[in-house]
Amino acid sequence: MVRNSLLPNLMARKRWGVLMLDTQFPRLLGDIGCPEGWPFDLMYQKVPGMFPQEIVRSADSLKQHLVLPAFVNASRQLIAQGAEGITTSCGFLVLLQNELQATLPVPVISSSLLCLPQLLAVHDTVGVLTMDDEALGAAHFLAAGVAVKDLSRLRVQGVQKNEAFALAIMGNQLEMDVAAAQKSVVSAALRLKQKAPEVKHVVLECTNMPPYAGAIQVATGWQLHSLYQLLTTSSAEASK
Repeated sequence: MVRNSLLPNLMARKRWGVLMLDTQFPRLLGDIGCPEGWPFDLMYQKVPGMFPQEIVRSADSLKQHLVLPAFVNASRQLIAQGAEGITTSCGFLVLLQNELQATLPVPVISSSLLCLPQLLAVHDTVGVLTMDDEALGAAHFLAAGVAVKDLSRLRVQGVQKNEAFALAIMGNQLEMDVAAAQKSVVSAALRLKQKAPEVKHVVLECTNMPPYAGAIQVATGWQLHSLYQLLTTSSAEASK
């Protein structure tokens, strides 16, 4: 089980509430927005007006938009409906991890980036595959519990903004060319592998990337870590 001092001490959790951005793009198997394939129930609450382009931002830009109250309100709605834990549909929301956990009476796992401290404890370098490597920065990693001294050990790569994956998600499009999206994500992975061949473990920041995990692993040989893995492992360990 991935452990992190920021992660809550989970009891057996069977109903995770998912804070969803205001999106309409297709959700494939393995995406947190697709309810199939998970070993527990997922409950969804869309946060109106919180579009991808509003959240996939630098830390300073996101804070200027004062988004926390909307996510707290949506979380409380999920808890009132029976959610026993809260997660999110965007890894960039790790910036709200501490505030959400301090406010809510249930465990919060906001992002796959919460895997990083444990991975850095046992590996010299760790990769991060993200939607936007220009927006994802030190503040996000620090919010995930990464020590300042360990920031230089991260290797970060984003997808191309003008390719199918980013265009469909950041543009919040109704349709997506899945084959082209997979090609874009795998291409980003190969760029990371080329510039950081020493990396063996990679965290998928974006919750829309796990559907392509198999293709990424075939192309790179990496061991991947995602929100899917974090939630399923946490729940499985907690139920023992």
